[in-house]
Amino acid sequence: MNDTPVPVRLLVITGLSGAGRRTAGHTLEDLGWFVVDNLPPSLLMELIETSRQRQFNRVAVVLDVRTRSEFAQIPAAFADLGQAGIVPQILFLDASDEAIVRRQESVRRPLPLQGSGGLLDGIQKERQLLAGIRASADLVIDTSSINVHELAARVTQTYGGGADLVLQLTLMSFGFKNGIPLDADMVFDVRFLPNPHWVPALRPQSGLSQPVAAYVLGQPDAEPFLQHALALVELITPGYIREGKRNATIAIGCTGGKHRSTAIVEELARRLRERGITTDVVHRDLGKE
Repeated sequence: MNDTPVPVRLLVITGLSGAGRRTAGHTLEDLGWFVVDNLPPSLLMELIETSRQRQFNRVAVVLDVRTRSEFAQIPAAFADLGQAGIVPQILFLDASDEAIVRRQESVRRPLPLQGSGGLLDGIQKERQLLAGIRASADLVIDTSSINVHELAARVTQTYGGGADLVLQLTLMSFGFKNGIPLDADMVFDVRFLPNPHWVPALRPQSGLSQPVAAYVLGQPDAEPFLQHALALVELITPGYIREGKRNATIAIGCTGGKHRSTAIVEELARRLRERGITTDVVHRDLGKE
């Protein structure tokens, strides 16, 4: 009989109430993860031991402010995990105040920290309490402008594979007029490139079309930008992996997210994949213009 402990991959799901924690947990269950909701942090080591005994090698746990005072025990619980050789990944789900208010009003439930105050009071208390763990998160997903199906797709893209320690990169195109993505690790601005919007034949098309892509990529400054961006990703990838970071989101923006950023993201993703870097693509604002 093999008494070697089963290696456990631990994912902590946290974030604001109403930002999609339940959707993320259900998606992971469908992907074969063992998921525990609303676990007090002090029981994390017990969960790991139980998971090893039952041969669960992918475990996700939802930790959030519903545990009230127990939430403050997260740093100590993580320190215990580290001594046991477990480095948890952290998925943080965020959303704008407006999105949280809209969702909470639709379900007619108070927030855990709302008390006798209003929804916005509860949201701000959560943000303050979660600020530290958000700063430590491996991946932040802003769900303000995506639906449950799009969130499930993001979770599946990121956590649907095996447990190999590789960097899962997401390239996101967006439009500055719709706001900078909250979940980006790095943000690039390609508004320095000529805008196909002002070319009548190209205006109705997007950066996914060959004529627009050829126009954008054919600009003199496009190739140097791509080379520098590619070199930067290749530089940070080994460091991220060395530090245990498995997910990174690079956002590339233009005015509306339709032409320049879309074309640049598609081309950069193609080159990264050629180099063996696992890369997903999200066009956040395509179709919103």
